[in-house]
Amino acid sequence: MNQISFVNKKTELLFNELEYGRYEDKRLYNWLESAFKNLKDNIDAGIRIPKKLWPIEYIQNYNITNLWKYNLPQGWRLIYTIETNEIRVIAIIIEWFDHKGYERKFNY
Repeated sequence: MNQISFVNKKTELLFNELEYGRYEDKRLYNWLESAFKNLKDNIDAGIRIPKKLWPIEYIQNYNITNLWKYNLPQGWRLIYTIETNEIRVIAIIIEWFDHKGYERKFNY
């Protein structure tokens, strides 16, 4: 089974805070939890994002070599990268945002 990790502690904290937030936050938390379970079973369940669309900050800050988008309900997007070694495969969660935020980040 694959593993899920977060790109940093801040992202992990933001995710954990969703569980105790407003109704919309809790709903997003549940969608993300469901996505994480799916990614554990099928790491490439998302859609690979072409390199020419990668935000420069992801390359500079996280030194990514691949980038994936997982569509969540109501236009939300989960962005992650995949790392592997001889023993395990890890989906590293970078961030999530609504469709408008996704369009801004990826210059659509």
